[in-house]
Amino acid sequence: MKLIYEVKDKVAYITINRPEVMNAMDAEVYAELSKAWIDVRDNPDVWVAIITGAGEKAFTAGADLRSFIPRTPEKADFCLTQKNMILNRGLEVWKPVIAAVNGYCLAGGVTLLFATDIRIAAEHAVFEISEVKRGILPGNGGTQRALRQLPYAIAMEMLLLGRRLTAQEALAYGLINKIVPLNELMPTAEQSAKQLCENGPLALRAIKELAIRSQSLPLEHGLRLEESFQEFLRTTEDAKEGPRAFAEKRKPIYQAR
Repeated sequence: MKLIYEVKDKVAYITINRPEVMNAMDAEVYAELSKAWIDVRDNPDVWVAIITGAGEKAFTAGADLRSFIPRTPEKADFCLTQKNMILNRGLEVWKPVIAAVNGYCLAGGVTLLFATDIRIAAEHAVFEISEVKRGILPGNGGTQRALRQLPYAIAMEMLLLGRRLTAQEALAYGLINKIVPLNELMPTAEQSAKQLCENGPLALRAIKELAIRSQSLPLEHGLRLEESFQEFLRTTEDAKEGPRAFAEKRKPIYQAR
């Protein structure tokens, strides 16, 4: 299996499983990723997702270019904007996504990282947007998210020169949240997932959607949208359970309804 997908205790685990090629993603992996992200979006048993790579060497080296070289896509595919849609290409997944970066995070690995919400890296992780060295551009959001998530000069160095960042540099520039030893990577990601699952799931999804949509909205429109979401949340059972549990000095039992 080139991609392992499983759901346990409200957490979806997505593992790119090609360690022999640094978890590079061929067409089959991308197709399976699309199915996985759609299940994360639609499955009521999933509240949080964790994505990582198999082995100890790489998160993912991005697209497996060798597998795409002979492929000539149909011109009509250009208009099929929702075909095999994935997270970083624009699939709307409002549930929190955690990245556990276990080594090389290159090219499409970085664009995938850009589309996640909480990012934990092993000490040996490195980050590089290297497409320009191959004569192509960093698609699936690479050119669109880099300047939104990194300082301008650093983003442009990565995009235009293919500059590589160490884990420490990535942390300093705000690309990742935390660095941990490799043997603590998945336990740390799982601890973050557990904490997320203790919060109101509908509120989490609303907050993520509002925060992301606000990047392309004037402030007054964002404030109005926020008010509308708040009115909706007040009608949910979870919004009643949260204050009730606080008053009764117990943990809330959320049901995403």
